[in-house]
Amino acid sequence: MTECIESYSETLEEFLNKIRTWFEEDYKGFKTLYCAAVKNVVPYPEDTPEEVRCDWKNQGIDFLCQFFTDWYNWQPGVNNGLDYIEKFSWLNYENDYGMVFVTCGPGYEMTADFTNLQGKQMDEAGPRAKELINKWIDELGTKRMDDYQPDDWQTFNQFFVREIKKDRRPIDAPGDDSVVVAPADCVINMIVDELTETTPIPVKTVTMNVRQLLGNSSYADRFIGGTAVSCILMPDSYHRYHAPVAGEAVEARDDICGVYYGMRDFPDLLDKGDVGYGYDYEMFDHFRRGYVIIRTEYQDRFGHRDGEGYVGLVPVGLNSIASVNFLPKFKGLDEPVKVEKGEEIGNFLYGGSLNILLFEPGRFPALQLLQGQRIGVLEDPERSTGLFTRSYYRKSLGRRPLTP
Repeated sequence: MTECIESYSETLEEFLNKIRTWFEEDYKGFKTLYCAAVKNVVPYPEDTPEEVRCDWKNQGIDFLCQFFTDWYNWQPGVNNGLDYIEKFSWLNYENDYGMVFVTCGPGYEMTADFTNLQGKQMDEAGPRAKELINKWIDELGTKRMDDYQPDDWQTFNQFFVREIKKDRRPIDAPGDDSVVVAPADCVINMIVDELTETTPIPVKTVTMNVRQLLGNSSYADRFIGGTAVSCILMPDSYHRYHAPVAGEAVEARDDICGVYYGMRDFPDLLDKGDVGYGYDYEMFDHFRRGYVIIRTEYQDRFGHRDGEGYVGLVPVGLNSIASVNFLPKFKGLDEPVKVEKGEEIGNFLYGGSLNILLFEPGRFPALQLLQGQRIGVLEDPERSTGLFTRSYYRKSLGRRPLTP
């Protein structure tokens, strides 16, 4: 994990003492910003399920410390892994003051510090790790676990990035460079059909700043006017990501620092299963992320070479661990490296995550499937309820910037 703050706490006690001191001393305005956030909390919808309710209205430092204590000691399950993220999100739900607190200054330092603590916890071996791993194996069930290579996982993060059996994700049309494949096990949505250069503008209710998303890469110009596709990974999915096309990786970064929390309307993202549909992806420009630019060959209608172009893969770490881990081959590229379609590029440790695919203008007009290909799964209702369905779902009140 790239360090984006000066120092991290080694223990939960150290972390709690730190934020209590920050509150008492109003370190960098910590108390001022937190109090403004809780004062202006917007009530969650009345039919919000009890298990994800958390009333932050006018809560003090004791409440904040107890919340982090409970979260740290909590054992997430397959179908409730988003619960504490959702509870925390009510602090900044449709709340400008809450958004400022969790994305800027000392509030950002607090979320980064706690996220690092969670990462250390998920990297620890011992009885707690084994208990959590066995809990997930039992909840996933033998049918889903049969997709993965069996292993003696010692830490939960080792289990979380478990390796898929080689025959379970065959690569479609390996000899046809015009066929784009999914980079991960994910929920897919078209985001934008006309990416903008530097000023985010609404396009079909969605905005995106491609230059900022790519950390001001010189390749950003290639995607101006192009399309973007979101590939959102659910917490219980396979968490490695792969190349969507064959070619050469010409540029790669996995060290773009950003925020850990700050979704203005987290339930809106879930969208009752159609995850990410109509969501304002401008906010993901601000999260921790990396990118890989792949130079690939285009083909004409006869299957002949029709020049070359570029496809971007942007892994984004969201909420909790927020990790973006590349394999050594893709770290610090000094020269282009060959990449096969479907080749593993990296993984996300425990937490929320997505990949954004970027295409040049006119090259990827729509999601298209051939007869007989998988389009979805008939779900266990318990999983659908835990990860997708939100009876209290409602559209965001409007598109507003990450901070006022």
